[in-house]
Amino acid sequence: MARTAEPAATGVVRVRVPERGLRQDLRAVKIVLHRELIRFWRDKLRMVSGLVQPVLWLLVMGTGLSNLMASGGGTAGTVDLKTFIFPGVCAMSVMFTAMFSAGSIVWDREFGFLREMLVAPVSRSAIVVGKCIGGALVATLQGAVIVLLAGLAGVPYDPLLLLEMLAIMFLGAFALTGFGVMMAARITSMQSFFGLMQMAMMPMMFLSGALYPLSGLPTWLTVLTRFNPLTYAVDPLRHAVFTRLDVSPELMRTFDPGVTWGGWVVPIWLEILIVLAMGAGLMGVAIWEFRRAD
Repeated sequence: MARTAEPAATGVVRVRVPERGLRQDLRAVKIVLHRELIRFWRDKLRMVSGLVQPVLWLLVMGTGLSNLMASGGGTAGTVDLKTFIFPGVCAMSVMFTAMFSAGSIVWDREFGFLREMLVAPVSRSAIVVGKCIGGALVATLQGAVIVLLAGLAGVPYDPLLLLEMLAIMFLGAFALTGFGVMMAARITSMQSFFGLMQMAMMPMMFLSGALYPLSGLPTWLTVLTRFNPLTYAVDPLRHAVFTRLDVSPELMRTFDPGVTWGGWVVPIWLEILIVLAMGAGLMGVAIWEFRRAD
């Protein structure tokens, strides 16, 4: 009797902390992922604004360049420039959405919600994994809207092609979200994060081959494109599109030259593995950063 009354007499309240385990971590991943989807669905302005720039690239720039190249003659008149840049526009749409999804971490830190998640009885790695998968899924859903515009770019509505593109886009979004989460782990203001992201996204976009073929570039520019993770997401997307088109081998070599390392053409399966490995590595660095965070 004395033992049970002692806590009441001394005013000490026992607190039972749930045990940590794989089940709790998986539940945390699910909750964080679900939160990302809810946040994306409720922010209609974000959904619409995320489509403006890719549509402008595809319909305005693609149409303008197509008319210019057609008037100049050459092989470019045979392949619509909108068809060529369509895979790159899909990749860019995913990149922008994935990067800004990672920025929600900085937002949560400013308003104190991130600290509440970090003190929860789950591993911090579960929070990072949920953020990366949730951001990748949100970016893929945004990119799926651009994929539905394939007919406007002269790309056939092949169900297998659309599924293949969505799968590659998800892997690319996963890698890019991991990069964004890694950068957001130590940034404390939204202004600094978006400034850094803009500085990183523009070179990644222009050095990925999204708007021009990677063959025939100067040596210094070729080296930069090979170190760009977005390059290995754009090339499989373009290869998937051009294999469904009725084009000559000469045009295929011109518009879909592939990625080469010292003259060796990198296989598509290896490019996909590179994107997956980059995503896993960047997520691992982000987990390490969050474990060091206060």
